Amino acid sequence: MADGVETRGQVARKMEGAGGVEIKATIPEKQVDAALKAYNLAPSENERYIYFFDTPQLELFEIGVIARARRIVGGQHDSTIKFRPVDPATVPTLWQKYRGFKIEADASEKGVVKSASLTMPVAKGLIKRVAAGSNPISDLFTEEQLLFLLSLASKKLDYSRVIVMGPIRVWRWKHSDPGLPWPITGELWQREDGTRIFEVSIKTPVAQAAAASAGFMAFLAEVGAERDDGQQAKTRWALEHWAKREPVSPTDSH
Repeated sequence: MADGVETRGQVARKMEGAGGVEIKATIPEKQVDAALKAYNLAPSENERYIYFFDTPQLELFEIGVIARARRIVGGQHDSTIKFRPVDPATVPTLWQKYRGFKIEADASEKGVVKSASLTMPVAKGLIKRVAAGSNPISDLFTEEQLLFLLSLASKKLDYSRVIVMGPIRVWRWKHSDPGLPWPITGELWQREDGTRIFEVSIKTPVAQAAAASAGFMAFLAEVGAERDDGQQAKTRWALEHWAKREPVSPTDSH
């Protein structure tokens, strides 16, 4: 076996406990326009706004907690509490009864990370009111989500210091290509300073993860997409930007 090449058994062990696998790659900003053209995508539909919630020192993120809310234009808004990484064996089974709960594995060239998350619907208008300071951040999360947070958080934090970070403007597409047997999801994220990050991903059952990962990366190379050597995670990219500046209230009218 060549160095750095994993067998199917090794990949399967890393994925154990996950309900599915999302294989991700990011495209560097210099190639975003070319990638959008190659996939025939235009940032004019499937628009959403993502808000994150953390302390200015990113203390939640540093202990593996991601708290976010999404305003989906023309769709159901929601909020999510996510833990990453997790050992699925340590996650209480009681959360499995919730429709918005999932354990999944994210695979990239940097490795495999498993996460557990609980997503709940949010009433329209509430996210904007929270972002404007009219409602407390806690209004976005249900009692179940707060219990989920407390049950898995590795240490206690002063949640009164959590602030709104965002929004990040996002466009999302599903794309099928005859050269790839798995549908591609593309997400273009844009900060208010105009900087963008483009992530492409596929989702597969755990049993197909090894073959899918190899095939997906080969496909990206064939269409001329240059993977981002830094593999910038979208969430880190967004949070670190907002942590460096004073939070402001969004003024978009969507």
